Amino acid sequence: MRRSNFALRLQPSLLDELRKVAESEGVALNQLINTAVAEKLAVLRTEEFFRGRARRANRVETLRILKKAGQGNPPVPGDELPSDWKAPQRPTKTVARNAAKSMSARRQLRKQKPAS
Repeated sequence: MRRSNFALRLQPSLLDELRKVAESEGVALNQLINTAVAEKLAVLRTEEFFRGRARRANRVETLRILKKAGQGNPPVPGDELPSDWKAPQRPTKTVARNAAKSMSARRQLRKQKPAS
């Protein structure tokens, strides 16, 4: 594996936090940073993958398939939800609005940055 060096300038407070986390995780600071960068890249690639899939989706065909879901396939014993199961709560409008604004801001930043 080829390695390269990169001078990374971090805010002192961020560097202190990274050092604490690396120590608590029992890993080298360099390894923690490498892992964090790899995780971020994975998130971005996954987001792009699903965006591409969504662009190729056939909404009419998807809805046709979903309309047939469960027909002729009645529940069988064991399909019940656990007695202590609770439906997940939907996010409040404020949470959803903030998430949408955050995603929109990230898209705008990505459009502004030149490809490297």
